[in-house]
Amino acid sequence: MSIKVEGLSKIYGQQKAVDSISFQASPGKILGFLGPNGAGKSTTMRMLTGYLKPTSGRSSLGGFDSQLQSLEMRRILGYLPENTPLYTDMYVREFLTFVADTYQLSQTGAKVREVIERVGLGEEQHKKIAMLSKGYKQRVGLAQAIIHDPQLLILDEPTTGLDPNQLTDIRELIRNLGRNKTVVLSTHIMQEVEALCEQVVIINKGKIVADSSLIELKKQHKTDSLEELFRMLTN
Repeated sequence: MSIKVEGLSKIYGQQKAVDSISFQASPGKILGFLGPNGAGKSTTMRMLTGYLKPTSGRSSLGGFDSQLQSLEMRRILGYLPENTPLYTDMYVREFLTFVADTYQLSQTGAKVREVIERVGLGEEQHKKIAMLSKGYKQRVGLAQAIIHDPQLLILDEPTTGLDPNQLTDIRELIRNLGRNKTVVLSTHIMQEVEALCEQVVIINKGKIVADSSLIELKKQHKTDSLEELFRMLTN
């Protein structure tokens, strides 16, 4: 299942937040979606996931139109937004059980136990979400995104707030998920892209300025540094 974006735009008054962008993400290759602050990354993510209506253009996820077939799309999509909306007065296990029930999953208890183990929440599962550190809240957000075993994943800044040990664990989880799923990963962390992504899309001022494999982009711009490449394309 792939993600296809065709001529997607979002205009607020006179400002083009996203300006007629097109790209595609396929299974088995994690796509890094990069850009400076205000470039249109999160706006694009919200349009792809059906939370924001585009001004023009379309996107399809797994063959489902993100605006016209939102319910069907959400069954196969896992989404971790930039600011994860969590019910902080709930306990971790309670919240994940609630999410599993909204997807009408069978064997809810087993699914919750499995996802708690996968994201490393074992010691925190009986705590209220409000009591967790930012890093562990991020893990809860990732858990809710993958609990229904979606074929498509859109992750907006998934490692925000994680310490170096947590980073290693979550990057390995994302890498494993990307082996047979379609994953779009938005991040500011260049090392994360280097570690996880084969394909890179760079957006600047609402327009795509690069869309290629990471290897080809480095060859094309004669640099081994993704950070330098990013500066060249977005300054």
